[in-house]
Amino acid sequence: MSDGKLFIQSMRLLPKKRLSRTVRSLTKIRSQMAVRRFAARYGINLEEAEKPIEEYACILDLFTRRLKPGVRPLDQDLTALLSPVDGTYDSRGRVEKDTLFQAKGRSYSLSALLADEERASHYEGGNYATLYLAPSDYHRIHSPISAKVTGYSYIPGELFPVNPAAVQHVDSLFAVNERLITHLHSEAFGKMELVMVGATNVGHMKVMYDDTVQTNMGESQIMRHQYDESKYLNRGDELGVFEMGSTVVLVTEPGIRIADFPNGTAVKMGEAIGHLDTVEDPGDAA
Repeated sequence: MSDGKLFIQSMRLLPKKRLSRTVRSLTKIRSQMAVRRFAARYGINLEEAEKPIEEYACILDLFTRRLKPGVRPLDQDLTALLSPVDGTYDSRGRVEKDTLFQAKGRSYSLSALLADEERASHYEGGNYATLYLAPSDYHRIHSPISAKVTGYSYIPGELFPVNPAAVQHVDSLFAVNERLITHLHSEAFGKMELVMVGATNVGHMKVMYDDTVQTNMGESQIMRHQYDESKYLNRGDELGVFEMGSTVVLVTEPGIRIADFPNGTAVKMGEAIGHLDTVEDPGDAA
């Protein structure tokens, strides 16, 4: 058995949700020594951080840090689809027959990812991009377009790692792990799904547009909510935050070209990762 398969087999035996809650508690312990060691271990770019390292009381504060104003300029082309995160371009493609590519020899269904066949059918022929956030990355998620948040879906699930070993050895990984999905809509770009995928030690995800929404709190039922009055986000506005690293899957309607970057390409929040094919007025959300 390969090391990757052995690692995943061992992860299947662990109480991953309880472990993730425990790790979160440990990362909240106030310790400057732990903060400095963590920053050094993962090579965190402290020059970009909003505050000097001594002002981060615990590892969790450092992990969920904001950046200095201006260090992530937004692409000025209003037809651009912005990267919502700092991360690594893992895969991209077209949604065909409800299928998305995960890794060599592995795929999964959009219906399973969204836990909603009807919603998934809307994106047939559309495109998707998968972005992986490593521990060294900035962990806030931003809106890739100017749009209304029409609602969200919280899908309880497993908390397998989302590292290369897991991507290669866990069937339908992103549709098995816990997800927090933000439903976006704009006049120019149409509907869009921004899927935050939980992982081992990343059981806690939050969104900025609704402070009542949290994950890995012991829920076992799917939660869906549509807002009576949609919440508006400008392109680049903070949308959510991962407590520890994980993955974002962005799903778009047809008519948006996703950049054909090689897998493993590093991208920064605010860079263009796609464009509208044609647009007359890319202005505000409807």
